[in-house]
This record gives sequence, C-alpha cells and structure tokens, in this order.
Amino acid sequence: MSGPADVPTRTVKELSLSRPPRSATPRRYLMCPPAHFQVTYSINPWMDPTKPVDLKLALAQWGDLRDRYRSLGHTVHELDPRPGLPDMVFAANGATVVGGRVLGARFAYRQREPEAEAHLEWFRSHGYSEIRTPEHVNEGEGDFVVTSSYILAGRGFRASPLSHGEAQEFFERPVIGLDLVDPRFYHLDTALAALDDAADEIMYYPGAFSPGSQMVLRRLFPDALAVSEADALAWGLNSVSDGRHVLLPQGAVGLFEPLRERGYEPIGMDLGEMLKAGGSVKCCTLELRDE
Repeated sequence: MSGPADVPTRTVKELSLSRPPRSATPRRYLMCPPAHFQVTYSINPWMDPTKPVDLKLALAQWGDLRDRYRSLGHTVHELDPRPGLPDMVFAANGATVVGGRVLGARFAYRQREPEAEAHLEWFRSHGYSEIRTPEHVNEGEGDFVVTSSYILAGRGFRASPLSHGEAQEFFERPVIGLDLVDPRFYHLDTALAALDDAADEIMYYPGAFSPGSQMVLRRLFPDALAVSEADALAWGLNSVSDGRHVLLPQGAVGLFEPLRERGYEPIGMDLGEMLKAGGSVKCCTLELRDE
C-alpha cells in the first residue's frame, strides 16, 4: 500500500503526449529602468557592496529584456526610477496584481520602503481603483507566485505569514503557504516559477523548502519540473513564462533541454549586473493581471 509520500508521477514522454501544443498568451508587464542601480548595502546573501556595478551594462541588459518581451508580443509599461532607490529595477517586488486588484508591498528593510508608495502612485495614476496598502510585510511577486488555482506564498526570510491571509481575503483566491529554509533563496521567486499558469504547471528547487512544503508541492503539482541546485543557484527559477516562451538567466544551462522536452521555448537572457544585487528576469518583471 502506498504511503502518503508516494505521489504519482508521469514520464516526460507521457506528459508531452498528453498535452496540446504550447501557446503564448499576450501579457502586460511593469518594469523600471535601472537608472540609479548600484549595490551600496547588503540585505541578501548575493549583495556585496565591494563589487562595482557597471551601470551602462545594467541599462543595456535591462533594455534587452524589455525589448525581448515586446518582440514576443507583450506590452511593457515603464515605472519612472527615483534617485536613492537603487533596487527599484526589481519591479516585481512592488506589488501583486490579480484580476485588476492591486495588493501593494510592505518591505522588510527600510532601504526599500519608499518603493512601495512609488508603485502605488503608478497604479493610481493608471486607473486602478481596487488598491490595498498592506498591513503586513510582503514583497510583492517576490513571495507571491500566481497560478490558475492558487497563489503560492513564501515565508521564512521576508514576507510575514500574516500577509498570506491578507492576500487571500483581498484576492478571494486560496493562498498556499510555503516555508523557505535556505537563505540563498530568500524570496519564493528565486526557488519556484510558474511555467503555465493556466494549467497550474510549475518548476521549483526542492532543497529551498521545508520537508512539509516539499510534500505540499508534490501533492499539488505532481508533474512539476524539479530543478537542480546548480540551476537554482544560476537563478534559473527567477524566470518569466508566457505559456510557451520561458525567459530565464542564460547561465541555467541544465534547464534548457528539460523545458524543451515539455514543449516550451527557453530564451536565455544575460542580466549579470542585476545578479550582483540578487535579482534577475522575474525580479525585473511585475505582471499586470487585469482579468
């Protein structure tokens, strides 16, 4: 008799034969140019103020990502960067948008606190009316990953567990709490990514999660792509998918073939300068889910 840990899985070949062809869905994104990007403090294990940032290169890498989104048929809005806020380039941390409702961010570190209001001002000025200023610490899509059935919510290093209930009440969608246990993966979007949000398909690095959270993920997503530590450390999970194309750091070389086997088209991006502050493709990209 199977025990509770024996969650059925299918082979990649079986999965590929059972799925229709992948199709991309046009998306709307909010991004912020790294005009004031630098690393002057350390609030995660990846930040080292002694390592200089090449601002010109950072702007070029960011521009390549923005232009690639547009070439794939997606809409990119730009948030004006503000002096003294070097991490504003990581726009995903500024809010979570589901069904046109905007849950703002409340940052864990004082250095980033002003970013929250900058984001809310953008949403107010662009016609969003259902906006909530949060009571509890959450750093936007850093710790909220949206699928068709759930909002997956990370906790352990940044977001308060109380933010999960707040998000569930506001969005009226089930929120699944997941415990992060490895400080290298301090946000959920460094350890887990949605591949096909319409089909509840994800990929994740099991070692970033507590044993109980690993079991929850196996039960909810038995066909998920399990990612190696090497590819997770190359920031391969800090990726963005439109249902067909998966934009991810080019250094996560072990992910390209598994993604192709599942019918996706991986696109490697170079955001090496942003990695110096602990961020990559997803960190730079806030999805505007208006429907």
